[in-house]
Amino acid sequence: MMQANRLCPQAPAAGIAWQGSDLRRLTSHFVPLYSIAMSHIDLDPALARRLWTAYEPYHAMIYFAPEAREAFKAAGLKGYWMGYFASRAAALGAVPAPVVTATFFNFAPRMVERAIPDAWRFCAPEQVLAVRLDAADRALRRLLGDALDSPAVAEAADLARAAVAGCNAAGRTLFAAHTALPWPEAPHLVLWQAATLLREFRHDGHIAVLLSSGLDGCEAHVTVAAGGNVPRATLQANRGWADEEWEAAAARLTARGWLDEAGQLSAAGREVRAAIEAQTDRLALPPLQHLGAEDSERLEDLLRPLSRQIVAAGGLPSPNPLGLPDP
Repeated sequence: MMQANRLCPQAPAAGIAWQGSDLRRLTSHFVPLYSIAMSHIDLDPALARRLWTAYEPYHAMIYFAPEAREAFKAAGLKGYWMGYFASRAAALGAVPAPVVTATFFNFAPRMVERAIPDAWRFCAPEQVLAVRLDAADRALRRLLGDALDSPAVAEAADLARAAVAGCNAAGRTLFAAHTALPWPEAPHLVLWQAATLLREFRHDGHIAVLLSSGLDGCEAHVTVAAGGNVPRATLQANRGWADEEWEAAAARLTARGWLDEAGQLSAAGREVRAAIEAQTDRLALPPLQHLGAEDSERLEDLLRPLSRQIVAAGGLPSPNPLGLPDP
């Protein structure tokens, strides 16, 4: 006999297909649960999304910077994706591929397996981290030039580091691993490391929301593409899912009522996707609550011109697999 989901009685029992009405009941449960757990937070969750669009380019330029590709190659890592998986996972230590697949969530397992654990034979995690920080330093100097020495960067670094202090690592594996890394000294690198921590904190929360919504990694990307946010070709190529896997995921979502016959998000699918993003924003609020509204808005104001300069200098493509809009 199927057992009811005792963690959330509004969710269908294990083994039963999700329907749009099921998810609407489940996502309506998000806000009360959130309010009970974090009722002391009175900030607008929209601020968390705005701040994400401000700090993410400052961090994410590392994934597109030629300095990083060249440095990882010189360190012995083979190809772009080995550099990506090794550098982002290195804070976890020399973990096997299943740990990286689980933590990153939305990559096809075989894509991870082509890079991990072989990467650790070529370059130890501690060395990968040092190489990545050095590449971030050189890339930021190229992209931002004299702006790196401005008082605005120093102020943003102080505020972002203070925001990180307001993050609870419980249930946030990738964030927790990065908290164990030493802080660099240069303000622009303090800001880069703080942006890295804030984005991994948000990432870990987002994965929790996707899982509680009944989505696997491929299905999550199908909903993003079906919503018109990022083209399928961009997502599929950068996450390693084969055509048959993508189509199977789309078929499952259609059966749930989340995609229409044209493969676009249905009304129920749009509602689910909106609820996922809203809950992700709510779960990203703790560092902002720690700073307070005034300092959080100040941090956004300081970061946005920097991120705009990074994008204008070609540091982040558009569209991009991150689903990040122009800052």
